[in-house]
Amino acid sequence: MGKRALLNVDYTVDFVADEGKLTCGLPGQELATYIADETEAFIEAGDFVVFAIDAHKEGDQLHPESKLFPPHNIIGTTGRDLYGRLKAVYDTHKEAPNVHYMDKTRYSAFAGTDLELKLRERGITELHLVGVCTDICVLHTAVDAFNKGFDIVVHKNGVASFNQAGHTWALAHFKETLGARVI
Repeated sequence: MGKRALLNVDYTVDFVADEGKLTCGLPGQELATYIADETEAFIEAGDFVVFAIDAHKEGDQLHPESKLFPPHNIIGTTGRDLYGRLKAVYDTHKEAPNVHYMDKTRYSAFAGTDLELKLRERGITELHLVGVCTDICVLHTAVDAFNKGFDIVVHKNGVASFNQAGHTWALAHFKETLGARVI
């Protein structure tokens, strides 16, 4: 078994809190303890932990998502803050050499970022995924990870969506089409 990393995808106020601009609400909120505990465990075990967080510019009408979703995770707003206890976990460990926070501007954490480079230089072969939304950013990140040859582990108790049918479909897709372990 190769070295592993945990990718926290978009677990922010805008995607999870009741007042979030594109919230998945209660299904996302119910992940708070699990995600914080897993993140802490990975950090303390010395595994690489990535916070891949959506970053949009105010009024960007050229971004493809602007036609599909209301403005969300706008740079400089509290909507981009990590949700719940995960914020405290990050704040406590953000200077650790195995913790990496990165902005992303597309669904996949690999699109237009140096994520693959960061993983390869550490010899990581197994990616654990938690966050939201299961059928959008987590899914697109998993598809790119699959296409790049990483082994994928999706934490069923660590993902949610505002679309329950999409969430259920994505869990099956991870396993049946991407060969991921869903735990």
